[in-house]
Amino acid sequence: MREKPHITCTYMGGDMYRLRINALREAAAEHGDRTAYAIARRTGIAESSAYRYLAGESQPDLNSMLRISEAYGTPIESLMERTEEPAGAAA
Repeated sequence: MREKPHITCTYMGGDMYRLRINALREAAAEHGDRTAYAIARRTGIAESSAYRYLAGESQPDLNSMLRISEAYGTPIESLMERTEEPAGAAA
């Protein structure tokens, strides 16, 4: 299987963050949500977005992160990780 590039989000101050996909999967599984469809249903985010997040093809915006965090009772900090990748390194 070909490795997919990491997609990152850059915020003020130059800090870059990305979704910890495994942390999302674990939090969702604790609530019985094992598919993107189930995650979308519980969180209210678009199903297509949930699929892209789990595939590492896109990053959630703040609103989506808040929905995920609240739906699973998981702090955003545990779902995101800071990355050292320089801006523009991820496509």
